Amino acid sequence: MEKSAGLVISRGEKIFNATMVVIGIVITIFALYPLYYALIASLSKPLYVENGSVMFMIKGFNLESYQKAFQKEGIWLAFGNTIFYTVVGVLVNMAFTTTMAYALSKERLVARKFFTLFTIFTMWFSAGMIPLYMTFKDFNLLDTRTAIIFGFAINTYNLIIMKSFFEQVPASLEEAAFIDGASNLTIFSKVYLPLSKPALATIGMFYAVNRWNSYFWAMNLLNDDRKMPLQVLLKKLIVDRVANETEAAIITVNSLSSPTTVIYAIMIMAIVPMLIAYPFVQKYFKTGMTLGAVKG
Repeated sequence: MEKSAGLVISRGEKIFNATMVVIGIVITIFALYPLYYALIASLSKPLYVENGSVMFMIKGFNLESYQKAFQKEGIWLAFGNTIFYTVVGVLVNMAFTTTMAYALSKERLVARKFFTLFTIFTMWFSAGMIPLYMTFKDFNLLDTRTAIIFGFAINTYNLIIMKSFFEQVPASLEEAAFIDGASNLTIFSKVYLPLSKPALATIGMFYAVNRWNSYFWAMNLLNDDRKMPLQVLLKKLIVDRVANETEAAIITVNSLSSPTTVIYAIMIMAIVPMLIAYPFVQKYFKTGMTLGAVKG
């Protein structure tokens, strides 16, 4: 046995810890490789991508695929739509989630247990895709930005995290604010929100990633190409690429780009914004997840 920082570490514990580290590294490699492959494929000549030569290193480095991606028809409009849906959508998500979580966190709320159980019920049971689509249709929300932004305003899991976090705020702070004449809205905005930055950053990032990567409902609810987000455009390009199987036959050693490498370039362009945003909220993740999980 060995002593470390006053603790005795047995041989079995050392083996277990080493095994966990190895497993963690293997899982990380498998998780990151698809992203790495998309990057090196987007920077390689298409001939090497198509014949399987590109596995771990760039072959035939060039930026032609990115140049073609930047020039792709509708790419910047799709980017703008995605940014709009993400920014406005997250603001709506946060407004609905935090206000509802604040209400459910208060024991004085009439029928609080009923509303809480009714909300949690939706995590496991839902009407299904077709009834939801028919609901959008009945409310005349098809082919509207409103459907994308307000149709998915609350995620139950994120709501529970926020509710649990609000329940950790000392009741004495609220009581003192009430004595000073503050309203519920004032207490919510001046006391609870400033104290909940870790939880706000955590669920805000969850919502942002979901909004940024979402394509299924946008694809089904929107008909106007001018309203389509980037992910729908990318999906369309992939389908077109699969349908055109003669593409590989016309690629030569001198070809600098192809539909396939352009798709990889757009994938990287779609991933980069989230990779840039993540480090700014990463420090809040552990606190937001653990404190929000203390109570149910």
